[in-house]
Amino acid sequence: MAELRLPENFETFPEARKRAFLTLKELKEQGKRIVGTFCTYTPAELVTAADAIAVGLCGVSEELVAPAEVHLPKNLCPLIKASYGGAVSGKCPFFYFSDMILAETTCDGKKKMYEHLGKLKHTHVMQLPPGRYGVKALEFWKAEVIAIKEDFEQFYGIEITDDKIREAIKLRNRERKAVLDFFEIGRLKPTPLSGYEINTVISSNDYNMDIEGKIKYLEERTAELRELYEKEYKGRPSRPRILITGCPTTGVMDKVIKQIEELGADVVGFENCCGPREKKDPIDETIDPITAIAEKYLRVNCSVMSPNPGRIEALDAQIDEYQIDGVVEVLLHACHTFAVEASDVKEFVTAKKKLPYMAVNTDYSPADHAQIATRLGAFIELLQGQ
Repeated sequence: MAELRLPENFETFPEARKRAFLTLKELKEQGKRIVGTFCTYTPAELVTAADAIAVGLCGVSEELVAPAEVHLPKNLCPLIKASYGGAVSGKCPFFYFSDMILAETTCDGKKKMYEHLGKLKHTHVMQLPPGRYGVKALEFWKAEVIAIKEDFEQFYGIEITDDKIREAIKLRNRERKAVLDFFEIGRLKPTPLSGYEINTVISSNDYNMDIEGKIKYLEERTAELRELYEKEYKGRPSRPRILITGCPTTGVMDKVIKQIEELGADVVGFENCCGPREKKDPIDETIDPITAIAEKYLRVNCSVMSPNPGRIEALDAQIDEYQIDGVVEVLLHACHTFAVEASDVKEFVTAKKKLPYMAVNTDYSPADHAQIATRLGAFIELLQGQ
């Protein structure tokens, strides 16, 4: 197997989470406000404008599934079960230290799981419209944005002014640019950046409480990688270049992304929640801030939206821009919206883009690790033979 190209000071995802546990404890003891969040639809600008820290609560561990199955069905998405399992078992410090939870209705399983979370801690659920283009969809979503602003004000006993929101928008837009620039290193051919590092760094960012520090790190790492490309990679042969699409991959990094790269290909792009989906589109800084936030987040191309043509458009652009040789779609068990879209994605990739496509149906269990390795190995051999 090939060796992963990782920096000397590389911090694994579990290491980043462990360090964040300690940081969050210190911040909580200092009286900092902490809001637990889940999805890319979460208006992080309002959390920042409330002088609060947003911390991700999406579960990524098989260990947390069993405690959840006491209350939730076994045939439910592993992300939902692990998220709830961490909360109900007391094994997720991020949930424990959060003052409140800010959630969103990105699937029916999550919606019902939030009802259980609400019994444990104050939980505000933002109701998404069923589609971006429906009658009064923006008006409905804007009302939801206003509602969470008002909930923050009441819960914390504060006032969130338009000026605070505008400042938060500018800061988060700078963060978006830093993240997007880091992702776009994958456009370089051959890539100097491991997809495993990309997924680890971006997922670990959910636990970095210092936004300015996060921006600084990403800018410096991006500059290092561009220099590395010019010095060592430019002009060298490229391994097969793979785009990951579908469900979030943080909980399956080792058995999908790491294995792809150890088997001889490069994961250079992500068209999923761990990718640049929400980062490509900054918030308009020139108009009413609440309207701007509502418009921006409603443009996110998630499979929960019906119809969702933006996802195919994003795939089309990324396949060309990242010079993709093959697409691997990750489908977590019982994630019905992405599973339903998979046939359209496969048809688009194979018929329109004339590229190989592979779907990986999995959960957080290690039981299918060897089976996935065998299938990925065959897929990569196919790419190498083209």
